[in-house]
Amino acid sequence: MELNESITALKALAQDTRLALYRMLVQAGPEGLPVGALAARLRVPDSTLSAHLRVLRAAGLVRDERRGRVIQCRADFARMDALLAYLTENCCAGAGACAIPAACKPQPASGANHHETLPRTRQRR
Repeated sequence: MELNESITALKALAQDTRLALYRMLVQAGPEGLPVGALAARLRVPDSTLSAHLRVLRAAGLVRDERRGRVIQCRADFARMDALLAYLTENCCAGAGACAIPAACKPQPASGANHHETLPRTRQRR
């Protein structure tokens, strides 16, 4: 990842609702979540959610696909790993004193619905 790509990704995450949205998608794993579920959990209007997703998509942090009438959104884990690698590539001046985090490689859940325990974000006033 290059400097400008990193800046774009960090700017996309530098807003409380977008950061909460992105964290929710990361917690959901590779299956992601439908847009309707995201709007309900974040308690934001559809148009607001759409604007936030557009910013995250433009930064390459979120991907989506249409499944019939449902749009399923998911975090782009490779992009997240690239951002983390960029941020930590010269950690401790390259002395090797720090353990660089392993790449995130989530596996699809085997039928378990573990998405219901995600925390709700605070509602903006």
